[in-house]
Amino acid sequence: MLFCIRGVAQNPGFRAPLQLSDTSRRFDDSTLRIRNMNPYFNVHVDSTLTYQFEINRDPGRYYFFLRNAPAGLRLRENGLLTFKADKSYFLSGRLKYDYEYHVNMGVQNLNDPKDRLDTNFIISFFTTEIIPSHVKPTVSNVLYVDEGDTVNFRVQCETGTYPIESLNFYSNIPIKTNSVIKNCNDDFTWSPPYDFVKDGDSAKTRLLILYFVGTNKVFMRDTATVRIYVKEALNYPYMVEQYNVAVKNMRTYILQLKYAFYQLDKKVKKTNHTRNGFDLTTATTALGGTIATSSHDATTGAILPSVGVAMVPVKESVAPPQTAAQNQASLVRSSIKRLDYTIHDNSLVGEKDPDIVKKIGNIKTELKQTQVQLIDVPLEDTSGMTEEELNAYFDNPKVNKKYRLKRH
Repeated sequence: MLFCIRGVAQNPGFRAPLQLSDTSRRFDDSTLRIRNMNPYFNVHVDSTLTYQFEINRDPGRYYFFLRNAPAGLRLRENGLLTFKADKSYFLSGRLKYDYEYHVNMGVQNLNDPKDRLDTNFIISFFTTEIIPSHVKPTVSNVLYVDEGDTVNFRVQCETGTYPIESLNFYSNIPIKTNSVIKNCNDDFTWSPPYDFVKDGDSAKTRLLILYFVGTNKVFMRDTATVRIYVKEALNYPYMVEQYNVAVKNMRTYILQLKYAFYQLDKKVKKTNHTRNGFDLTTATTALGGTIATSSHDATTGAILPSVGVAMVPVKESVAPPQTAAQNQASLVRSSIKRLDYTIHDNSLVGEKDPDIVKKIGNIKTELKQTQVQLIDVPLEDTSGMTEEELNAYFDNPKVNKKYRLKRH
């Protein structure tokens, strides 16, 4: 018996097809994203950065762009990020070392405005070549000033690889400044007091040394030194006060002399008035005797002249001539004139009169000499009359005429 079994031999060239999913459709339906996003880039100076961003879509239908990108950073439309860290960017100050720049990047569908992606990354730059930063004051390292002057300058910084972030200030002598030095471009202001130079300092000069120490983020330091030679100077505000006190004392003494002159002149005037009364009486009696004699009254005419002659010693006894008082009044008046001229001749000229010390000495010397000369003249308080009344009496034309020098 013969059995036949039908079979199918395996064909090595045939492969059963497998059902595959539609990858392109799944690819298009997924959320737009960057597959190789790098959130941080650290680039060495003088090097070149090239990085291709890839998205999960057809890159031909999308556009890449940057916002607030640092100088030199470029992003092409196809997502190629390029940067050449030229040293000139850092020397000009457009870029900084070890500073994190936050860059915003976007991917936009050219056909669908709603289909877009916004992200960001950080890029920083470093260098192995260190350029030091320096502290640079705006003045030379040696200054010469006088007491009372003002020293004012700005402390600038020359930026290197790492900028100076803080400044400290020191000096060899404790001083009190009018400003605070903490950062670059701060102003230093100081005025040396008039007692800064001590008696033991040689050549009447004292040296002040200023140290400005700048520190960067890696604690590298740079120090700028300024030497200030302070010379001893005249304390002009104090000398002005002394001058005003000297002038005030002289004017007060002048008012006292004017009041003494008023008292002496009043005494002389009263005595002259009394003596003039006696003289008029004597003249009247003599004239009466003459009239009586001519009227045939011999007895009366003989008596009246005798009465006038008898009143002369009475006049000398009651109102003796005030020669000493008048001489004192003349001397006081001339002294007042001299003191007034001294004040006018030694008045200050300009904001800072270089002869102020000499003028103060002249005023004090003249005042002292006048006080010694008029030591016998009694001085009283002028509370009875005001300054205007005393000046009006002293400058009265009648009084001036009485004591004016006469030509012989």
